[in-house]
Amino acid sequence: MNDKLEIELNGKPFFLDKAASLTQLAETLALNGTRYAIEVNQEIVPRSQHESFKLSDADVVEVVQAIGGG
Repeated sequence: MNDKLEIELNGKPFFLDKAASLTQLAETLALNGTRYAIEVNQEIVPRSQHESFKLSDADVVEVVQAIGGG
């Protein structure tokens, strides 16, 4: 039984536990405490939905971090 799912993350294959949420993805990528946005299959997912949003095999995910400067 396969307990991993494969997504495309910023253009590259990435493996996560089955039923992983966007919150779990952010934790895996060490994004906590940073400003970021996550898009799944060309749709921005509001941060308020990250905990309940479960990823599926073959989802195309883009993570963008805000970088300050001036």
